[in-house]
Amino acid sequence: MRDLYHKRNSNFKSTIKSAPTETSMKMYLEDLAMEEHKLSFLKRSAKVDQWNGHHARVNICRMKRGFILTGVGDKALRLWSAESCKYFDEYVIPQTNQLVDYDFDENKIVGLTNSQVCIWKRHGQRGISQSRKGIFTRGLCLRYIDPEAVIGCEDGSVRVFDMYSGKCSRIIRMHAGPVSCIALTDDQLVLGGSTFGNIAVADFSSGERLGFVKSNYSPTGMKTLSYNTHSYLLFAGSTSGYAHCWDLRTMRPVWETRVSPNVIYSVHHLSNDMSTLAVGGLDGVLRILNQRTGEILSSLVTDAKTMPVSSKDNQEVVQKNVRSLSEYTTLDNIPRYLRPPITCLAIGMKKIVTTHNEKFIRVWRFRSSILTG
Repeated sequence: MRDLYHKRNSNFKSTIKSAPTETSMKMYLEDLAMEEHKLSFLKRSAKVDQWNGHHARVNICRMKRGFILTGVGDKALRLWSAESCKYFDEYVIPQTNQLVDYDFDENKIVGLTNSQVCIWKRHGQRGISQSRKGIFTRGLCLRYIDPEAVIGCEDGSVRVFDMYSGKCSRIIRMHAGPVSCIALTDDQLVLGGSTFGNIAVADFSSGERLGFVKSNYSPTGMKTLSYNTHSYLLFAGSTSGYAHCWDLRTMRPVWETRVSPNVIYSVHHLSNDMSTLAVGGLDGVLRILNQRTGEILSSLVTDAKTMPVSSKDNQEVVQKNVRSLSEYTTLDNIPRYLRPPITCLAIGMKKIVTTHNEKFIRVWRFRSSILTG
């Protein structure tokens, strides 16, 4: 793998004067993995695994460390293998509450209802802890950095909630209207998108609002945010179909591209990837964008033909082919059942999981040949 990296990066090879250290070899492998990930998206060669994962429609998915967590819509969050689509576990939502948003890690799941934070343990003694009601007014979105959960609220504030003491530690005034989406940075910033089309930037520790980033073209509301720690770029999707990118070091737009005629519900990228961005929304087309320019690299939908690939525990997984659309393709010519709205997406290495406000879940698996070619 070292020799392959040198072959593909001859200029970098000349800077290495001795055998690679453990650190430099780790850099080799990480760069090679990101190149493999990027090329798999550019080749547009993919298959989709699809299965019915819930009893009712679900519209949110998260993916971490080979696991997929799906939910919001019925009364349970469900955990799956990203590789085999195998069902692992279920986490029941309290009957009196309706889950709005959630995230998870290897130890716990943190969920948000309209008025409470719920925490499930993934291991050991099972149980659920809930915050007191009335700590915040109608929560709309959630992100967390242990030990604090950050909640975007309808009244325009962001509430910082200590998950272990059960107390609200800070209230950050972000907007005059609802905070529709939030993102957190490693350098202690909280970013809050609004239904008015701008994004407030505040200091996480002090609560001081530092400024706003705005769109030059789209005055409509922001639906989703994704921040790249390595490049300092902030990505957003809006209700008017625009994808946006700002550099937080300058607080200025890098690019703004209308990629869809309808609302964009979700934008996401692999944490170490600085090349590609996945975008999905109401029109049901999965698009891959260049993070630096906003150029659409590929537009994908599924084909009508399906083929069963496995059936375990009454769970049938079918496989679908993927069709790549040209820039001249008219969406009205593609049946709606081939492009159900993408309500949420999450990215893993050479794969994307999507939910569609339906009972089924999809995992898009991309292929490339960098390691064999």
